Amino acid sequence: MIIIKTDEQVELMRASALLVSQTLSEVAKILRPGITTLHLDEFIAQYIRSFNAVPSFLNYHGYPFNSCISVNDVVVHGFPNKRELVDGDIVSIDVGVILNGWHGDHAYTFAIGEIPEDVQQLIRITKESLYKGIEKAVDGNRIGDIAYAIQEHTEKKHGYGVVRELVGHGLGQSMHEDPQVPNYGKRGTGVKLKEGMVLAIEPMINMGKKDVFTEKDGWTVRTKDGSPSVHFEHDVCVRKGKADILSNYAPIEEAERNNPNLFVC
Repeated sequence: MIIIKTDEQVELMRASALLVSQTLSEVAKILRPGITTLHLDEFIAQYIRSFNAVPSFLNYHGYPFNSCISVNDVVVHGFPNKRELVDGDIVSIDVGVILNGWHGDHAYTFAIGEIPEDVQQLIRITKESLYKGIEKAVDGNRIGDIAYAIQEHTEKKHGYGVVRELVGHGLGQSMHEDPQVPNYGKRGTGVKLKEGMVLAIEPMINMGKKDVFTEKDGWTVRTKDGSPSVHFEHDVCVRKGKADILSNYAPIEEAERNNPNLFVC
């Protein structure tokens, strides 16, 4: 069932989304070689709770951490651990919160130190594809229009692998609501978009082939060919004429630019 949000509910969701954005911007300030993803996860939990909010990933279907931190060939759902980040790593950090009963959920991929030019391009193109998809999240369009826009920019133009097994989703008082929002598909197909729908749009794009596998922990998803994977995600409200992005990358990007340990793609 698709739940249409009122304007008042959308504003509550915006507050949740912006707390995620703020959390990710604080993480961007401390990212560096030598830091562990487990330390980042603990930092994220403390920061979210300081706003009387809850890290929504913790214990979700048994997930044992506060955030998903996916390094290099890990697509999504990476377990934070004691491995120290090193120069050349790319790190997708996916954070969710519950604030005043409403969910915020989005992700950003960072580059630690110097990374190869082809990986830089993968990050740029994936981020661009997110906004290509968001442009189609307007009243009267269909889910397939979002999906096609992302696939066209990443797979058809640049030959990257678009993950099929994992998709974006509706968002609200539950972390995952209808409809599903795939990153591949045909224009003019799928659920019709209506004003007040809130979607988490999240391209997951591999440098190599689209194929992935899940590790024995039941969560960590990796590329089958070991190629790098990039993940970006925004929370978006469908509106007439132009989508309303509830989350905000601006503070994250500012922190990224000001951190000499990060490479801005």
